[in-house]
Amino acid sequence: MSHDLPPLNALRAFEATARLNSVSQAAEQLHVTHGAVSRQLKVLEEHLGLSLFIKDGRGLKLTDSGIRLRDASSEAFERLRSVCAELTQSTADAPFVLGCSGSLLARWFIPRLGRLNAELPDLRLHLSASEGDLDPRKPGLDALLLFAEPPWPADMQVYELASERIGPVLSPRFARYETLRQAPAVALKSEALLHTTSRPQAWPSWARHNGIDAGELKYGQGFEHLYYLLEAAVAGLGVAIAPEPLVADDLCAGRLVAPWGFNETPGRLALWLPKRAADGRAGQLAQWLQQELQAAAEG
Repeated sequence: MSHDLPPLNALRAFEATARLNSVSQAAEQLHVTHGAVSRQLKVLEEHLGLSLFIKDGRGLKLTDSGIRLRDASSEAFERLRSVCAELTQSTADAPFVLGCSGSLLARWFIPRLGRLNAELPDLRLHLSASEGDLDPRKPGLDALLLFAEPPWPADMQVYELASERIGPVLSPRFARYETLRQAPAVALKSEALLHTTSRPQAWPSWARHNGIDAGELKYGQGFEHLYYLLEAAVAGLGVAIAPEPLVADDLCAGRLVAPWGFNETPGRLALWLPKRAADGRAGQLAQWLQQELQAAAEG
């Protein structure tokens, strides 16, 4: 019994037959004859010294050994297909595609995009915005920028950029602004707080950190995404809660104020990319992002 890998053509014939459960369909997919697939299956069984299929009426049924090899070969060939697709798409002038939430894109990234393009011209950054459904494991996305809590996925290389700090914010246009801006944090128990379904843990986390019973908080208008929540706060509709970087420009411009400051959470703003994607541009981007975040925190 040989310990070398079987011939690739034999493995391809087996993987297709096992996946499609048909020699004829495998032959059609591989653009060869029925007989050619049958011969490759025989070569594979002889190489391994065991049976992979048994007769089942007019069809074939996998043996236990065949099931094990089917699972392993399917995973291996899918991985090969994925990597080959990525290599085909990876050209010297390909943009670096970064996924992030729409709120992070609109409120933090776009105001700094001109500076990034000037300082990292070879990056050719392309931004893909979405809410919660971006996955850098899939082709078409090189990295993902998001707030999340460790531990990190084993198949990801993660650059931790900054601790997440959240806090309540309100606009000078809000009717109760003058009363609230000098009141202690506990005064927010009397407010109908603006909130978002995308970050339901934000207000309870802040309350616990400030010694307030989260069950005593009252909630007013809700919004699907953080971006809309903060637009509502700027419009003077109430008190919202947000990560500090997303309101930094509004605080500087006086559109929002944060009378109770910001509290650190277990979360991190981090840049994720699959370990399979060895792209040196990710390190450059991570360093630039870290410098921008640090400058904003110090400023």
